[in-house]
Amino acid sequence: MDNYFILKICANIMFAYLTGSIPFGVIITRIFANKDIRKKESRNIGATNVLRVAGIIPACLTLTGDMLKGAVPVLTACSYAGLNNVPGKIAITIAGLSAFSGHLYPIYTKFRCGGKGVATAAGCVFIISPEAGITSMLIFIILIFFCNRVSAASLGAAAALPVLLWIFEHSLILSGYGFITGALIFYRHTDNIKRLLTGTEPTLKNKIAQKK
Repeated sequence: MDNYFILKICANIMFAYLTGSIPFGVIITRIFANKDIRKKESRNIGATNVLRVAGIIPACLTLTGDMLKGAVPVLTACSYAGLNNVPGKIAITIAGLSAFSGHLYPIYTKFRCGGKGVATAAGCVFIISPEAGITSMLIFIILIFFCNRVSAASLGAAAALPVLLWIFEHSLILSGYGFITGALIFYRHTDNIKRLLTGTEPTLKNKIAQKK
């Protein structure tokens, strides 16, 4: 890798982190419900908490924004690095992890109240490997249907991610990205896992009913 390429990677790290830090949940909930989501329910700025606090449409907008802030930095990395070589895969992995880290620990909210990363990770994966992205989304949908819990569906999709990236891309670098991302998603869902184990995790149906 030459110096110019390394400079591009460094610039995209900054861009990816700052983009990933955009608190769409805070902005959208403020617009639609005039509430500070960081002080409501789980205090999480992700789409699931937006659903509880502000409703379905704001949650969908938040989900879209969170996915885009993962996809755009990875697309930027693809534009100068490509996916068909080792340096390119390294650059794309770094971009994805930077955007993901921004969502988990956003600078604009003083590194607190970040989301759990599922939507931002999905945005990254759909660019890195559309096949892996679609398959993980199908896993998520199937688990939602059977479990009716967003956390369980998110954890199932996260667990499958490194395997799916290996199956479709045959790349240790990209599979490693999937493993790191999946592990961080599990870490951010620690409280959800405890509630799942004790049977106290609320269902998606209940979350929607509570808002109504």
